[in-house]
Amino acid sequence: MTHDNILYELSKKFALRVIKLYNFLRTEKEEYIISKQICRSGTSIGANIAESINAQSRADFVSKLGISLKEATETKYWLELLHESGNMNDNQFDSIVNDLNVIIGTLVTTIKNTKKNDSND
Repeated sequence: MTHDNILYELSKKFALRVIKLYNFLRTEKEEYIISKQICRSGTSIGANIAESINAQSRADFVSKLGISLKEATETKYWLELLHESGNMNDNQFDSIVNDLNVIIGTLVTTIKNTKKNDSND
């Protein structure tokens, strides 16, 4: 299933990266606690964006994207912990955090623009 929704596509690609990271952490690093947390929060970003596509109202749309933003912020925290604890090298961390920052920026812009448009209606 494909969508013309940039956030949907970005978050889906990111979720697939997170799943690969989860598998790497469990098999190569034998890291079980944070890997589970990052898998939950990192895949939840896209799940909430997917839900926002069929939101019942603009308020529901903003709410779902707000939840995605919170999950993205949590995911960034887990990534920082993995990096600072030596479970990810600089290149791995920079690559995945750059992707996450694009998602966060797009979410913030979309939420702001939607709220702005609501106030203009």
